[in-house]
Amino acid sequence: MSTPEFSMQALAYACGRPRLSAILRQQPEDFRVDEVLGFELTGEGEHLCLHIQKRNANTADVANRIARLAGVKRMDVSYAGLKDRYAVTTQWFSVYLSNKPEPDWQQLESEEVKILSLSRHNRKLRRGALKGNRFRLLVRELTGDRGDLLQRLEKVKTTGVPNYFGEQRFGHANLERAEALFEGRINVRDRNKRSLYLSAARSAIFNTVLSQRVDAATWTAALAGDLMMLSGSNSVFMADTVDDALKRRVEARDIFPTGPLWGKGSPATQGGVGELEREVGEAFGLFAEGLARAGMKQERRALVLMPEALQWSLSDDCLELAFSLTSGSYATSLLREVVTC
Repeated sequence: MSTPEFSMQALAYACGRPRLSAILRQQPEDFRVDEVLGFELTGEGEHLCLHIQKRNANTADVANRIARLAGVKRMDVSYAGLKDRYAVTTQWFSVYLSNKPEPDWQQLESEEVKILSLSRHNRKLRRGALKGNRFRLLVRELTGDRGDLLQRLEKVKTTGVPNYFGEQRFGHANLERAEALFEGRINVRDRNKRSLYLSAARSAIFNTVLSQRVDAATWTAALAGDLMMLSGSNSVFMADTVDDALKRRVEARDIFPTGPLWGKGSPATQGGVGELEREVGEAFGLFAEGLARAGMKQERRALVLMPEALQWSLSDDCLELAFSLTSGSYATSLLREVVTC
């Protein structure tokens, strides 16, 4: 069973391809990310939490270093989210120490890693258990239509952008490995790698559904049969009919239409929305069946990504952006609607 070719470059743009090009990540400092946990650490417990700034360093590699220094198994070190490598980022790690003595954490520090603070907590950090991330991006060597750029920024601020999974989700060959896994050509025992491949397959299906709704100009609208998600929540409800009250809630960004995160069974959407999602699932039949066999559940993700506190400044040849995004969203998905990097 084959799968359709998937390309991030082929995904639809909300306002057409940007007419301005630039360079992103000329140096790590051009891409800054600060993790926002959204809850207070207890200050006591068997888990030690390290607030770390890393520069040009991989999250998993830092977790491995923490495990070696603490003398614990790698599974005893966790983090709430992956962060970009070629960037300057701050994030939290937790390590289960139980009754073990604390190591000399200064030995962890290097040109790449700096410890900002330490605190105890009563449980491990779990993936996705954070409020979001704050970003400060600098894109250089702007070339093109600056008037178009400013119009796009205003549009993004009020309307948002398609909530695509970014290129980071697909890595260098995650979709190819997912295909090999589902066809039984490879056996993946590493839980983290297996999770990456499953997530990539899910993301390809979601991005394809979203791209088709962007093409149809329905990605910000409620359609009969849509599953709508409450802002700031994972709670969803069926839009059986689309009346004026529902439209007002959509316009106020209180609720958003959603797309499928594929798993067992079929999406619960109905009408034309359900037909679209089932057609895409059938096109990606190998992925859809593989995800179901892997025990994944049908879940939902908002089609619209709304940045918080979006600000920008424009100089001769540079654009600086500052904004916050909810957990699981991608700054590169916002940026692709503004400039071509």
